[in-house]
Amino acid sequence: MITALKTILGYRETVPQQTSASGQWQRLLIVCMVVGLCTFMVLPVIELMERALQNRGGEYIGFENFFTYFSSPSLFQSAYHTVTVAVITTVISVGAALLYAYAIERTRMKGKTFFTYMALLPLFAPTMMYGISLIYLFGNNGVITTGFFGTLEDWFGIGEWDFDIYGLKGIVLSEVIFTFPQAFLILKVALSTADQRLYEAADTLGASKLRKVFTVTLPNIKYGLVSAIFVCFTLSFTDFGAPKVVGGQYNVLATDVYKQVIGQQNFSMGATVGIILTIPAVIAFVVDQIIQRKKEAGVSSRAVPYKTPPNKRRDHLYTLYCSTVSGMFLLLFGAIVAAAFVKVWPYDFSLTFRHFGFGNVAGDGLKPYWNSLLVSGLTAVIGTFLIFLGAYLVEKSRYMKVIRKISYFLSILPIALPGLVIGLAFIFFFNQQMFQVPFTTIEFMNPFNWLYGSVFILVLANLVHFYSVSFLTATTSLKQQDKAYESVSEAMDVPFYKTFVRVTMPLSLPAILEMAMYLFVNSMTTISAVVFLYSPEWKLASIAMVNMDDAGDIAPAAAMALLIIVTNILVRTLYEVASRFLFKKTHAWKR
Repeated sequence: MITALKTILGYRETVPQQTSASGQWQRLLIVCMVVGLCTFMVLPVIELMERALQNRGGEYIGFENFFTYFSSPSLFQSAYHTVTVAVITTVISVGAALLYAYAIERTRMKGKTFFTYMALLPLFAPTMMYGISLIYLFGNNGVITTGFFGTLEDWFGIGEWDFDIYGLKGIVLSEVIFTFPQAFLILKVALSTADQRLYEAADTLGASKLRKVFTVTLPNIKYGLVSAIFVCFTLSFTDFGAPKVVGGQYNVLATDVYKQVIGQQNFSMGATVGIILTIPAVIAFVVDQIIQRKKEAGVSSRAVPYKTPPNKRRDHLYTLYCSTVSGMFLLLFGAIVAAAFVKVWPYDFSLTFRHFGFGNVAGDGLKPYWNSLLVSGLTAVIGTFLIFLGAYLVEKSRYMKVIRKISYFLSILPIALPGLVIGLAFIFFFNQQMFQVPFTTIEFMNPFNWLYGSVFILVLANLVHFYSVSFLTATTSLKQQDKAYESVSEAMDVPFYKTFVRVTMPLSLPAILEMAMYLFVNSMTTISAVVFLYSPEWKLASIAMVNMDDAGDIAPAAAMALLIIVTNILVRTLYEVASRFLFKKTHAWKR
């Protein structure tokens, strides 16, 4: 290994003077990382908290805004509505995803690859799209509610059926579609490993199939199940896109923040609602972290891989279930495709491309789409490099252990911050001209004010919003690498950046591609993190959808959603091709 590293790193016999310099550079980068995390994550949130304790005039009023919020029946009702939506969504989404993941991992049904891709399809669309699809299907002019293709009585023998999509039902359906892929991915991983000996022991003891589910299967996936529950609850609790489209008069906290800031220009109350919106997410994050620390290996080294027993009846039932779920997803996406290409839904189904002009609705034609491509590309490139470098310093460096632990905590903290809260905190932090030192009259100029209104604040907001998942992806990859690489490099007096570029990055290339793809796709679809930050010059595709929805231009909004979906699917396809190429190349090298 030492000889191979010498060749890779271009080692030459030199006087050993670089180790101390390499260590100094690592210390400097670790300090810069902590300063950056504190500046762009912690300080904006502190500014948000300070604003929640002030009135509209900027005077300190303590917790009066919170008392006002909870004493107002209409405002407090939004909190109750939000909890209701989150609970119902979590129960339905986790239950449906558990059955779907079980079908993929624990049955012998055919078409598993197809069904897996169908389950991931909602990841490529903004949450507003689900609401728009439901409107086209079940809205006042929906093809199902108007009986365009026949009434429900014609199809199923059902009489008059009034399905009001606006309100609780519409929000829950949209949120279930939104959270289903997240829960499915977590539970699929949890179900992918099991010990065959446990099931054999249960069979020997005469346990029924139902008893094996509760005594073997569920205990084996309990940590994944808890994570899926917290993820679904947090996502549905903090989502803005779906309630914006199909919420109607059913207000939730996320739409309250939007109304307070955009509608009433009441930034103090907006900050107050934002903090209330964050509390359940933070609690869920803390509880999940505590539970994950107690997690033990579900499968020992002596475990026997689980073998799925043959059962045609089971396979047929799960195939029917997966086909039904996939069919529902395809129906929703099909509605968007049809709405983008037909003249007048649902009365004139002749094809047209006029909805893709966007000239009379978005005001800038395709400019928001090109802006989204630029912002997402910058987020993917800059974010992947910075996040991976930060993960490398935390995981591989042996300097400044305490500060590295602080860096790790700050790096996973954004996962508990809703996008709306990040966007609102950025307004308060970057928009003010002067900073005042707390409890003093000392003021100094804000050195970051120039970012406000530029493309870089959108990139920065996306970076903060999606930092944690990418960081955890990087650290997981780095933990799988042998620590001897860094030790040998130091022994050969090779600067750490050479090891980083020539050894660490090539070994982590699949994870790096995964991070870049994740950052790009989510930056294309996000609304909440950037809805308060865009300028007229830098309007994004997802924001254009919000504006179109406000103006009642639903068909152009569907066309914009279709552009986003197609772009994300293409990016995902390129990622799959690159990953397979790297996999083949790696295995060929091993042979």
